[in-house]
Amino acid sequence: MKIYSTFLFFFASIVSVVSQTTITVDATANHHKISPWIYGRNNNISDDPSNPVSSVQWQLYKDAGLRMFRESGGNNSTKYNWRAKLSSHPDWYNNVSLHDWDYSAKSLLTNTSNTQGLFSFQLLGYAGSNNAHNFSDYLYTQANGVINTTKNWAGGAGPVAYGGDGSDQGNPSLYLKPWNADSTTTILDHWFNSLKLDAARLMYWNMDNEPEVWSSTHDDVATSAITAEEYMQKYFAVAKAARAKFPNIKLVGPVSTNEWQWYTWNNSKIVDPTDGKSYPWMQYFIKRISEEEAATGIRLLDVLDVHFYPGTENDATTTLQLHRVWFDTQYDFPKANGVKVTGASGWDNSINKEYFFERCNQWLTQYKGANHNVTFGLSEYGTIANHGSENANVIACWYASHLGVFSENNVELFTPWDWYKGQWEVMHLFSKYYGSVSTKSTSSNNNTVSGYSSLTADGDSLIVVVVNRDQTNSQPVLLNLQNFVPSATTVNGYRLSGLPSTETFISKSNNALQNNAFTVSNNSVSFTAPALSVTMIMVPTNQPIYIDNGTATSVIPNVSQASIVLYPNPTKNVIQIKMDNTNAYQVSVQNMLGQTLQVNIFNGSGQVDLSEYPSGQYILQIIHDDVVTIKKCIKE
Repeated sequence: MKIYSTFLFFFASIVSVVSQTTITVDATANHHKISPWIYGRNNNISDDPSNPVSSVQWQLYKDAGLRMFRESGGNNSTKYNWRAKLSSHPDWYNNVSLHDWDYSAKSLLTNTSNTQGLFSFQLLGYAGSNNAHNFSDYLYTQANGVINTTKNWAGGAGPVAYGGDGSDQGNPSLYLKPWNADSTTTILDHWFNSLKLDAARLMYWNMDNEPEVWSSTHDDVATSAITAEEYMQKYFAVAKAARAKFPNIKLVGPVSTNEWQWYTWNNSKIVDPTDGKSYPWMQYFIKRISEEEAATGIRLLDVLDVHFYPGTENDATTTLQLHRVWFDTQYDFPKANGVKVTGASGWDNSINKEYFFERCNQWLTQYKGANHNVTFGLSEYGTIANHGSENANVIACWYASHLGVFSENNVELFTPWDWYKGQWEVMHLFSKYYGSVSTKSTSSNNNTVSGYSSLTADGDSLIVVVVNRDQTNSQPVLLNLQNFVPSATTVNGYRLSGLPSTETFISKSNNALQNNAFTVSNNSVSFTAPALSVTMIMVPTNQPIYIDNGTATSVIPNVSQASIVLYPNPTKNVIQIKMDNTNAYQVSVQNMLGQTLQVNIFNGSGQVDLSEYPSGQYILQIIHDDVVTIKKCIKE
C-alpha cells in the first residue's frame, strides 16, 4: 500500500509538470493605454553639479528604456529647501547637505526625451536653512564606524569629543526654518516661469514622503505623532496651492510607508469625529480627499501612491507571488498584517487577502463615484532579495509579473527603490518591444504561468508575454489568439532565462535577450517555457485592431502633430477647435475634478458645446497620433 501511494504521488507530479497551460488572448477586449511611467526607477540622477551622471550611464538609461525618474531622495526630501538647495538628512544625524534639484531637473530634460521626472513637495512644515551646525560625522565615523546615524546630533548635540554638548537632541531651530505651503509650491513658479523648464515633463509631484512615520524619521521636529487629520490639512493646503499654480499637475499621494501603514496611522485605525466611526488609514485618506473635493471643487488627488518593503529576501516562493498583492482578491498573502484591521472588529486575524489597489479602487468608487479617474502608483519597492546574491531569474519573473499586472490594470507609475540583477533586462524587453495598449489575457494556470498581452498603437501587432514562475520545471504553453488574424506562420520573439549571477545588461545590443522563432497554426502558438523564464511573442496582422475602449476592425488614420487652436476662449457656450488636417482625433472634456463629461471624435476642425455645464474652467484632452495634448478653456 505504501508503494502504491508513492507511485500515485510520483505519477501526479509528472502530470502536473507536463499539463499544458492554455493562455487565451482576446485582441479586442479591455483596451486601455499602458502608462509608459511604469518603466521607472529611483535615484538615477546626480543633484551635484560637480559630479554629473556619466555619458555611459545616460546611455544605459536610454538603452534600457527608463522613462520615469523619481529624484526626490525619499526621506531626504521632507525637509528640502529648494531656494537654498539644502536638505536635512534624517538618517544621517539630521545633518544638512547641498542638493540641487534645479540641476537634476535640467539634467533630465537635457539628456533624455519622452521621460518624466517625479519630485516632491514638503508638508511637514520645516526645511533646511544652513549647514553650519552639522555634527562632525566624518571624524566620528572614522573613529567609531558608521553607527548611531539616526541620532539627532545636528544642532549642537552628540559626544563632547566630537564637538557636541553630550546630549542626544540638538536644536532644530539652528539648522531648520519654517516652510509652509507657499514656500514648497513656489518651486513651480521658479521652474516653469523663471527657469522655463518643460512643465509637461515634470508633471508628477509626491505629496511628501511616508508621513505616517514622521515621528520616527523626522523626530527632531515631529517629536510626537501628528494626527491623521493634521496631515490631511497640510495636504489640502499644499495640493490647493499647487493646483492653482499648475492646473495640469499630477498630485501623487499619500506616499505611505509600507503594508502596516497602508491601513494604520500611529499603529491604529482612525476615528473620524464627524461620524464617530473608525477607518483604516487609506480609507480615511480617500474619504477626506473626496469630502474636500466636493466642498471646494478642486481636484486634490491624481495618483494614489504607496511604498512596499515586503522583506522576502530568503523566500523566493513568496517573492514570485508578490504581483498578486495588488489586485488579486483570492490571494492569501503570507505576510498580511495591516490589512487585518479592515474587518468590522479592531483586529481580524483571519483576513489575509490583501488586494490593496483593488481595495482602494472600491473605496474610491464608494466616495468619489465610478468615474473617479484616480490611478495608482508604487514609488518605492525594496527588500525582496539579498543584494549581490539574488537569483536574477527570480527577479526577472517578479519584475515582469509586476509590469504585466500593472499594464493590464492601468497603474500609472512604478519606480522601485532597490534595483537587482535582472531588472534592466526586463525593463529593456518591455519598454522596447511590448505594445502601448493593453488587451485581455486569461491563463488556465495563472499562479504559475501568466500571460500579459498588448497591441501596438496602430493595432498591427499583438505582443504576448508569458512568465513561467515554476522554479524547477519547464511548462508547455498553448496561446489561443481570439479576434485576431495573424499575417505570418513564423513569428519573432524574445526570451530571458538562465540568467547568471552577474549583471548581463550592458546596452540594447549587448544583453541577455535570446531571439526565438515561434510557429502560428490555427490561430495558436504552442511552445515550452523554461523554468523561471520570461518569453515575449510578437504576432503581426494585415487586419489591424481598432484601438479604443471597445471593439472594431479598422484603425483610425494617424493624425499629424499639427497646431491646435481653441477659440473663442473664454467662450459663452461653444468652443471651436482648429486642427490643420482632416484625419480623426478624440476630444475629452473634463472638469477640474478630472471627471470626463463628454467625448467626441472629429475629423479636421470641430466644436465642443459647453452650454449644459456651469461657468468655470475645463480641460480638453485631445488625443492625436498617440499624442495627448492638454488645453484649458473657460466658460463664462
